[in-house]
Amino acid sequence: MVMVPRYEFKSDPHSSHSVLLRWVGDGRGRALLDVGAADGLLSRKLTERGWRVTGIECDPVLAQAGSVHCARMVVANLDREVPVLETQFDAIVYGDVLEHLSDPLRVLTELNRLLAPGGFVVISMPNVAHFVIRLSLLIGRFDYIDRGILDHTHLRFFTERSVRALVANAGLRVELFTATPAPLYQVLPRRFHKPWLAATHAINAWIAHRLPRLMGYQFVILARPKEIV
Repeated sequence: MVMVPRYEFKSDPHSSHSVLLRWVGDGRGRALLDVGAADGLLSRKLTERGWRVTGIECDPVLAQAGSVHCARMVVANLDREVPVLETQFDAIVYGDVLEHLSDPLRVLTELNRLLAPGGFVVISMPNVAHFVIRLSLLIGRFDYIDRGILDHTHLRFFTERSVRALVANAGLRVELFTATPAPLYQVLPRRFHKPWLAATHAINAWIAHRLPRLMGYQFVILARPKEIV
């Protein structure tokens, strides 16, 4: 049986995946930890960019599929325990994973101890205060769905304020912050993928950058450990 991926790579330049890859940059043989690697959705791109990727994934089937894109794949349920890794990493990527954890602060704090000097963290997660969710609440709706901000596997929900607090409490300082627009290319059928959609998406991205708390669909953060005085 062919495994159908639950999530897909968002290749448009305004997506969280594209922002994350731009910020991470080229690896040049450096070590990177991909937390919640799934079937290698991001690991593949990171490996192609020259990173030496270690992945962590709780689902053994997904981990096996993703292992071909990693130098090493570790199967671990982060809600139960954080694996012991005898490695330091120049970058740690949390791509849409922290919202799936019951205690994301504990995981952030423990895994970030593996950062090498000068290392950094990149996080992406959905914004539960997006205007669509606000409108839904006004009419008494908070319905879980298969994907998106109210993905039925999400255990935790974040606004800009709470994600910044999470990062700070984990001993990190925000260096870069942005918000991305709703993923129109995933929402609309392919027959609508025309120039007008690209223009609309670019306008939505411009608005999301300027009104991140209201119009940001996802937040992307690059952070580094706070300096110890």
